[in-house]
Amino acid sequence: MAGHNKWSQIKRKKGALDAKRSKIFTKLIKEITVAAKEGGPDPDGNPRLRLAIQSSKAVNMPKDNIERAIKKSEGTDGDYSEVTYEGYASNGVAVFIECLTDNINRTVQNLRTIFNKGNGNLGTNGSVEFLFDRKGVFVAKRNPELQLTDDELMLELADGGAEDVEFEQDYITIYCAMEDFGAMQRRVEELKLDTETAELQRLPKTTVVVEDLEAVRKILKLIDALEDDDDIQKVYHNLELTDEVMAELE
Repeated sequence: MAGHNKWSQIKRKKGALDAKRSKIFTKLIKEITVAAKEGGPDPDGNPRLRLAIQSSKAVNMPKDNIERAIKKSEGTDGDYSEVTYEGYASNGVAVFIECLTDNINRTVQNLRTIFNKGNGNLGTNGSVEFLFDRKGVFVAKRNPELQLTDDELMLELADGGAEDVEFEQDYITIYCAMEDFGAMQRRVEELKLDTETAELQRLPKTTVVVEDLEAVRKILKLIDALEDDDDIQKVYHNLELTDEVMAELE
């Protein structure tokens, strides 16, 4: 989890940049459309849509954008295939990719180009999936009005199914089993924690430590290129960054 969490910290900083905002909106709009088409336009009865709307509000997406994305699900232009791909970046770093695409041939070609340019390899299904566990992950801002110590809060979250909780200065990261995601979401809401993200993620079982700064830059450049592709929704990897490398990247 350590390597994933450090990369999550980098993504939080990057996510605040205006240059990334349009990409984030594009991906969330697509997720809202697919969720509404799959489970209906009412978020109260559609957990996936409710989660997508929550994520959209967390990045300040206008309400009109959300409503248009839901309405788009009524037409044929909201037809996307959910597919996953696997591969390796350099230095043996495993990469797992989740896509929503209306043109699989285009998506595969783009992936091959990105991996080739980044000195990586697009693999076959199952080549890296076994290196990741699917878990529920919640990142919430600390609530100063919550009169609980970290230990007390951990016990409260454990009642909702939390397997692990990481406390940072401003954020709390909660991990739970995929099957406990709904119960955990309800517990977080009961505790009135302001969630920044709440999603199912693929967390690496083991990580690969790369200490060479230039090698790390190349790997992160490949991951950035994948995340910038409109067909790609999520990118997971098992790169672990040392404190020294983190300091150089900041």
